[in-house]
Amino acid sequence: MKKLRAPGQVEQVRQQYAALPFRRGDGLEIMLITSRETRRWVVPKGWPMKGRRPRGTAAREAMEEAGISGAVAKAAIGSYVYIKRGIGGKSWPCRVDVFPLEVRVERATWRERKQRTRQWFNYIEAADAVAEPDLKGLILAFGVAFDRMDG
Repeated sequence: MKKLRAPGQVEQVRQQYAALPFRRGDGLEIMLITSRETRRWVVPKGWPMKGRRPRGTAAREAMEEAGISGAVAKAAIGSYVYIKRGIGGKSWPCRVDVFPLEVRVERATWRERKQRTRQWFNYIEAADAVAEPDLKGLILAFGVAFDRMDG
């Protein structure tokens, strides 16, 4: 039997963890990947994993979804909320805590390589490429802080 919600009742927000892959070159570059279904530009993210800390989950998702590994920050730089679309039109809100990951290894083959594309962007282009306003803001703030430390 389907569980009914009262009008105006908000569904519980679900938690996810993401990596914000970056590298230092001629300025800060951010790696984005395409989502499997809609092919939108996103960051690697996933559901909590039993026995893993949030940053460990973010690092694992980066390996599975983008074939990258490196040094992941101990603390999230912020979070964003998006609507996860599921099978059959079901959807629910998700809060995603974002952990910077300085990429040190890019593998030629990885688990989801046939389902996704990965690409490096300068941080301003990366912010423009993502759809979620709060993720845009996180990327821009990270880039500005990087420029201040680097310059």
